[in-house]
Amino acid sequence: MEKVKVGLGARSYDIVIDSGVLDRAGEGAAGAVAAGRFFIIADDRVAELYGGRLLASFGAAGVRAELVSFPHGEESKNLATIASLASELARRGADRKSCLVALGGGVTGDITGFLAACYMRGIDFVQVPTSLLAQVDSSVGGKTGVDIPEGKNLVGAFYQPRAVFIDPLVLAGLPDSEFLNGMAEVIKYGIIRDRDFFDMLGRERERILARVPESLVPVIRRCCEIKAEVVAADEREGDLRRILNFGHTIGHAVEAASGFAIAHGSAVAMGMVAAARIAVAGGHLSEDEAGEIRNLIAAFGLPVDIPAELDREEIKKYLLTDKKTVGGRVFFVLPRSIGEVFMTADVPDRDVGLVLGETTP
Repeated sequence: MEKVKVGLGARSYDIVIDSGVLDRAGEGAAGAVAAGRFFIIADDRVAELYGGRLLASFGAAGVRAELVSFPHGEESKNLATIASLASELARRGADRKSCLVALGGGVTGDITGFLAACYMRGIDFVQVPTSLLAQVDSSVGGKTGVDIPEGKNLVGAFYQPRAVFIDPLVLAGLPDSEFLNGMAEVIKYGIIRDRDFFDMLGRERERILARVPESLVPVIRRCCEIKAEVVAADEREGDLRRILNFGHTIGHAVEAASGFAIAHGSAVAMGMVAAARIAVAGGHLSEDEAGEIRNLIAAFGLPVDIPAELDREEIKKYLLTDKKTVGGRVFFVLPRSIGEVFMTADVPDRDVGLVLGETTP
């Protein structure tokens, strides 16, 4: 068993990474939170796959738990779903001593965390992530939220879980597309913080793609360690934490412009390559390192180019509604080298046009 602590003073919590922990998560959650009742929130697909096992783990621990589900998909990540789930909790008698359990991927974690932050002005929740993206990124750090028509994650709250339980064995049943969705975030951590980790991903590529647990556990642990370090230093994204948005500025705009037909990880992969190209154009990053970034992303089967059929004006519109935009200035996270990034709003429109294919070098 591996443990990573997110150090936030009185709100610190542990990330537990262990094969088979899904079947012991009930006991772990009861140990982390003194709740009268637990409500497991999952989409309909994950509820069918793992809901029974998680309920059984609470039963084995002698703890009362119930399962509440909602329709799967990014299209459920909205305020209507929050209202529907809140009404269901109220009908079932959930109170301030209840605890929510997010069972699923990033959408479920974001929805459950925001619901926990809002319901009765805040109740406890824990995370049991079942996708690679959620295990290495979205389940840690307390960023919660939902989408509105004007953009992704524009309504939300910083609200930390009480514990996170990560079972790498559940990744064996993850569709290849969903596994690769998470690999984009994994690669991100190497680019922003750890050159050695970036290089290791290249060496271990085949074993990682084969989902060998002995290779996955250190990958998950290192991503959680990096995120825990950043969150502990800057919980509310005042400065340092914004480096976690590498690839997300253009990535979120691409995702939204596609009507969310492009998966988050694929959009972030395109965004990371675009950010590297912008950094090269601005004289911040060498062509060689930009090539390394592009090649590793491509080696994991992720897209590196923004689809030509996407409306460039739509992408630029969504750039201006990005959460990192202040006073009409779009902020980008750009690499200086693999392992080091910086934040800037001094990106010429011409360089943005270059990566969108509107201008030539």
